[in-house]
Amino acid sequence: MHRKIKVLLASPRGFCAGVDRAIQIVERAIEKYGAPVYVRHEIVHNKHVVDRLRAVGAVFVEELEECPDDRPVVFSAHGVPKSVPAEAEQRRMIYLDATCPLVSKVHVEAERHYAAGREVVLIGHAGHPEVVGTMGQLPPGAVALIQTTAEAETFEPRNAANLAFVTQTTLSLEDTAEMVDVLRRRFPEITAPHKEDICYATTNRQDAVKALAARCDLLLVVGARNSSNSVRLVEVGLKAGARTAHLIDEAAHIDWAWLDGVQTLGLTAGASAPELLVQGVLAALSARFEIEIEEIATRRETVTFKLPRAIAAA
Repeated sequence: MHRKIKVLLASPRGFCAGVDRAIQIVERAIEKYGAPVYVRHEIVHNKHVVDRLRAVGAVFVEELEECPDDRPVVFSAHGVPKSVPAEAEQRRMIYLDATCPLVSKVHVEAERHYAAGREVVLIGHAGHPEVVGTMGQLPPGAVALIQTTAEAETFEPRNAANLAFVTQTTLSLEDTAEMVDVLRRRFPEITAPHKEDICYATTNRQDAVKALAARCDLLLVVGARNSSNSVRLVEVGLKAGARTAHLIDEAAHIDWAWLDGVQTLGLTAGASAPELLVQGVLAALSARFEIEIEEIATRRETVTFKLPRAIAAA
């Protein structure tokens, strides 16, 4: 007789509209132009997605200089510095921009603040491709990066009365709120985004985890180590009361010792993890335990984003 385990399945989980759109752009580009189609940076942070696209003709590179002039190139969902499309134009390349529209919105905000003469503060993680892309919308030195509340406390602007902030879209709401509170306390006149920069999908996935975390002996988050929003889900789950939490790429990465004594397990997936991997975890669980699944749905997502005109008809 298998031991019983209750599985609380978070919803929404997995792919968001921006990830879905980015993957479709690569697939349709391959249909339209044939293989190979080059992709600058991992299209989304998930090895399974990247491997599947590689198998049908995508070639992943880190920089534009690795791409030939005569093949199409797709820019990843995380966004790119302005210099990248400028170089592609100069080389007369066919390029498709798969930047998530919610990241593009932050780019536009940053440019607007800069044009209005404000010093721009970006809350985010150094080196993350989204942060590199956002900082690259403006001239070097125009954006100050803040990663922690300590940095927010010691940041010295050029002119405290002329400041604005934007944020990376995949951060944890709580951590960002703490940094924003410090900035607002120190610089009461700082200009904030019209609407939260943290994307709806990041927020929704964090809310779904918060709704089930306190009931969990163990929380499993399916996602990649370099996926910012997936890493945040583990942190959010622990903060919200999960006893333990682990980030796993797929079912094969589960250490079954984690399940000793576990009666209730929470399961979710980051915004760049395919549902196939979640189903793989459920299959691996049901091979070892008698599982009862309860879906914890906090919101229904209906957002979709249009494809670029060049391939919408492909």
